[in-house]
Amino acid sequence: MRNALRWLLSLVVLIGAASTAGTATAAEAPDSTIAAAPSGPAAGPQADIKDRILAIPGMSLIEEQPYPGYRFFVLNYTQPVDHRNPRKGTFQQRLTLLHKDTSRPTVFYTSGYSVRTSPSRSEPTRIVDGNQVSMEYRFFTPSRPQPADWSKLDIWQGASDQHRIFTALKKIYDRKWIATGGSKGGMTATYFERFYPRDMDGVVAYVAPNDVVEHEDSRYDRFFATVSTQECRDRLNALQREALVRRAPLQATYKAWAEAEGATFTTVGTLDKAYEAVVLDFVWAFWQYSGEAQCADLPAAATASDQEVYDVIDQYSGWSAYTDQSLAGYTPYYYQAATEMGSPSLKMKHLKGLTRYGYQPARNFVPKDIPIRFKPLAMADVDSWVRTRARSMLFVYGGNDPWGAERFRVDRGARDSYVYTAPGANHGANVAGLVEAERTKATERILTWAGVSAPQAERAAPLRTYDSRLDKSQQLDRTRTLRP
Repeated sequence: MRNALRWLLSLVVLIGAASTAGTATAAEAPDSTIAAAPSGPAAGPQADIKDRILAIPGMSLIEEQPYPGYRFFVLNYTQPVDHRNPRKGTFQQRLTLLHKDTSRPTVFYTSGYSVRTSPSRSEPTRIVDGNQVSMEYRFFTPSRPQPADWSKLDIWQGASDQHRIFTALKKIYDRKWIATGGSKGGMTATYFERFYPRDMDGVVAYVAPNDVVEHEDSRYDRFFATVSTQECRDRLNALQREALVRRAPLQATYKAWAEAEGATFTTVGTLDKAYEAVVLDFVWAFWQYSGEAQCADLPAAATASDQEVYDVIDQYSGWSAYTDQSLAGYTPYYYQAATEMGSPSLKMKHLKGLTRYGYQPARNFVPKDIPIRFKPLAMADVDSWVRTRARSMLFVYGGNDPWGAERFRVDRGARDSYVYTAPGANHGANVAGLVEAERTKATERILTWAGVSAPQAERAAPLRTYDSRLDKSQQLDRTRTLRP
């Protein structure tokens, strides 16, 4: 026992040093007409892993890419548009598989958005030295049914996509499985566990927002009133205010940029609405992706030129964020925010009298021809389930990340579940950034859930070697704007 503890503590130190910072039941099975069990010689355990994977009905290969120590496949899998009625059509869902060995545990990673089609490894995958399956969330292109019935984009349908992929691949990867993801991906992993709690052996959800009651966002207001130092908060607020005071000259620059780029604003409505939305994202985006150390680099609002104010807003918020061209790629996110997940709003007293629209609802960023109906009980259901029935779940948040203001919590009904906060961390918070005692506990639980013993993990080279190309963060793959 003493040797195992000594090994675990050494492992935790090495991981930290390497880091840069309706309802269905679990018994609901995939439709047999779409994904029957693989059969025939190609499906045998002695066959090449690619042949075994492609023997799964509905699975097809897009490409295989080499990577030392792994095999990496980009795949398509046939999914029903509606898991409640599989005979109403199918679509091709993209996923990737980072294959290590069928004797290793498997991590099911989701970003909640598009899938990265080059090899990468999430933190739990590295900790357990496992395989990794990564799923593109439905309705993100190219994983979008045609024609698109947007009513079939909801958290249960997304969880059912994961359930079918897991059920199909579990026949090959028959060891322990852990679900993970960051931000919307952490939300996705949580929803998957809520609807199919018997699939995974553990869940590691990073920086996952939990907007239980839409339009009640006082926790966000309290976060921005207390984060960091008063000096840093004042500097950020002054720049944001200045961008609205100087709306006319800065907006002229914005208009010239939009015309040169061919950017349009049909979805949000007007350039003025897009301008204000970008400016209102500024303080949030700063804390989401940066930190107190960058405060000193910000220009002083009172003496900054128009161009300096324009440029610093662009640096953190991105003037392209609310153009039609940018919003088009994120329509599925805004649709989900407007129908189930909710979206934040702030009072922003320091901008009183300067804002024309306030924090705009997610519906404003979805094309008007897509019907929207909000379901107020969806998040309350998930929140209640996590608090009272969670099993083997770990939630990791950043102390300086605004999205962590509304977070998941575990109560007495939960078992073997934890909520930890990495001090001073932003939206890239991870296990490696936790304080030592929590880092040790979290690492030990992840290994236990994955069925990895101390001697097994000690022999795993990836646990001791951080690969800067393979292990770069999967959580910050999106443009800098107000999205989890």
